[in-house]
Amino acid sequence: MTEPSARSIWLRPARAGRGPAPTFDRDRIAAAGVALADADGLPAVTMRAVAVALGAGPASLYRYVATRDELLELMIDQVNGEISYAGLGSGHWLDDLLALARQSRGVYLAHPWLLDATATRTPMGPHTVAYLEHALAALAGLDVSPRTKLEAIAVLSAVVSTLTRAEVTQQLAGQTIPQWQQAEAEYLTQVAMTGHHPHLAAALIGQPPEAEDSPDSLLARILTRVLTGLLQPDGIQADSARGGAAAEPPVAGPGATATP
Repeated sequence: MTEPSARSIWLRPARAGRGPAPTFDRDRIAAAGVALADADGLPAVTMRAVAVALGAGPASLYRYVATRDELLELMIDQVNGEISYAGLGSGHWLDDLLALARQSRGVYLAHPWLLDATATRTPMGPHTVAYLEHALAALAGLDVSPRTKLEAIAVLSAVVSTLTRAEVTQQLAGQTIPQWQQAEAEYLTQVAMTGHHPHLAAALIGQPPEAEDSPDSLLARILTRVLTGLLQPDGIQADSARGGAAAEPPVAGPGATATP
């Protein structure tokens, strides 16, 4: 077995230089892992199982990947390659970021195991870097620091992951997100009526009923509010941090997605 390398798999040759001529490549290895995970979940993905799916011995995989974590990196990057950037270039940063968010949600729904595979880290393979590049391109015209842009993209990814995880979880439980929200609202309303939680009561009691959110509209509504807050021009952010007057969030431009 090859010793794990401290270098990224993407900085190493696609296979070890010694040994027989290659019978498969990283793409085929990743595809075999993805097929296993799609069918039976992430625990089904082992070096041995992938080797069997490829008709090879487990030892042969170690000429391409040093560990199971590296195998997962290949799988994550391969499914991230399903993201399309054809709908970008609208000229409005918020529209483009929401388009990217919807693409990410689609990949999570197609491959629910990806939620667990990226729960603690997001490996930076070529397709993930491409996503980051397109997100930064959408923000190129904003008067905010590079650090703020990167933080906003990270928050966007976290929101998409969190909401899609809730969506997948409720689907597995045979319940839609609106049904779950309704059940939670009924419980919280009963708690608030006891009189022991006045702030909760003020937030809930007497509020007009809202239209039922679809998962897509919920994603767009939350991201619109979060991103327009995070991506205020740096001067406005500095004034707010000093306790200055609240400023209007930046306008995304005509046709930008607003609160559904």
